[in-house]
Amino acid sequence: MPDLITLKVPKEASGQRLDKWLSEQDELGLTRSVIQKRITESNILVDGNAVSKSCRAVANSIVTVEMPDPVSLELTPENIPLDIVYEDDDLLVVNKPKGMVVHPAPGNYTGTLVQALLYHCGSRLSSINGVIRPGIVHRIDKLTSGLLMVAKNDAAHLGLSSQIEAHTFTREYQAICIGHMKELSGTINAPIGRHPVDRKKMAVTSKNSKYAVTHYEVISEYKGYSYLKLRLETGRTHQIRVHLSSIGHPVLGDDVYGKPFSGIDGQCLHAGKIGFIHPTSHEYMEFISPLPDYFERVMRKISLR
Repeated sequence: MPDLITLKVPKEASGQRLDKWLSEQDELGLTRSVIQKRITESNILVDGNAVSKSCRAVANSIVTVEMPDPVSLELTPENIPLDIVYEDDDLLVVNKPKGMVVHPAPGNYTGTLVQALLYHCGSRLSSINGVIRPGIVHRIDKLTSGLLMVAKNDAAHLGLSSQIEAHTFTREYQAICIGHMKELSGTINAPIGRHPVDRKKMAVTSKNSKYAVTHYEVISEYKGYSYLKLRLETGRTHQIRVHLSSIGHPVLGDDVYGKPFSGIDGQCLHAGKIGFIHPTSHEYMEFISPLPDYFERVMRKISLR
């Protein structure tokens, strides 16, 4: 059976070129040229009907996308050490180091967490996300450290994914940001979508965006910096980095949404806590990762300023 993805056109997208709108949907991950080809081949239907490449999106219409076959990629297991915080027959909780890519992608086809998992688990990983991302339920950025959940079977994967979709999955981060927040605690509620100009970036935007909420609490303040605890209510791409940058307090070292910082490669952001209901035992489980060395070094550095 072909892999089908169904999308409902929101009101704000009505009147846009359908191919352009589809190219901005993260769950598809398809370029506009690929989408046009899929439309021409009747692999994309609107309310069950074939359309032309120049078709305009209509609010509330149902778009069905038959995804192209995945590019064949032979993944070789690699004997890379893993910091496994917890493991049972259904899942693993892994503490990912800063600098490790979660799954293969252009420019990073080896040395990823997936290759390490294949060596450790063999075929005992969920298949829902295909051959490129076996077992991967959620992701954190290459230059973000911290806790990540991995599913060993499809039932566990579905159970954990449903909690993420229902916003009942606990995800807490620590970050150092530039400047001082106006309030010691608060909520950033701002939709996130693809940047209108730089397609490699995300942005706070009302156009083709998704609901995104981040809660924050100031743990301590330094001269020109703040140490924060953040809780994700939603899990959009680069959410914390985009949200903090949007209010003028980018994550320290984030050279995409802020600026580099001497002494670290990339943002000072750590996924320090995850919590979820176990998909088989139905017990609530919570795991904490202490601050890594790079984060501690940065805190010592800014405390001396």
